[in-house]
Amino acid sequence: MLKIFRKNGEKGFTLIELMIVIAIIGILAAIAIPQFIQYRKRGYVSTLNSDCKNAYTASVAYTVDHPSVSADYTLTDLVEAGYSQTGGVTLTSAVNGNDGTITCAGSTSWGVNAATVTVTAGVMTLTASSI
Repeated sequence: MLKIFRKNGEKGFTLIELMIVIAIIGILAAIAIPQFIQYRKRGYVSTLNSDCKNAYTASVAYTVDHPSVSADYTLTDLVEAGYSQTGGVTLTSAVNGNDGTITCAGSTSWGVNAATVTVTAGVMTLTASSI
């Protein structure tokens, strides 16, 4: 007949030992998950800042190629000048020649502020996105 009960001398984990291991895993997860979220947000911030700088560079290139344009540059104009928009980023451009602003906003699920480039007399000032 098959015995279901443990024999004397058999080794195994007790319920207390298993509960301690689960508690340790829970503590490690509680530490790691918020850090992971912060790493993702820093990546999103870098994406927004990079997109704003790239849009500015494209606006300068567009100005050089089309010096007579007097209206604010559109996304189509910037793409023509070499700008490549990153997925999840919305660009608002009010740059006209040497003055204006470019704002790059991320998806609302990113949880970061928008990055803004202000161009005054041809000088770029980046208001970096923050967490």
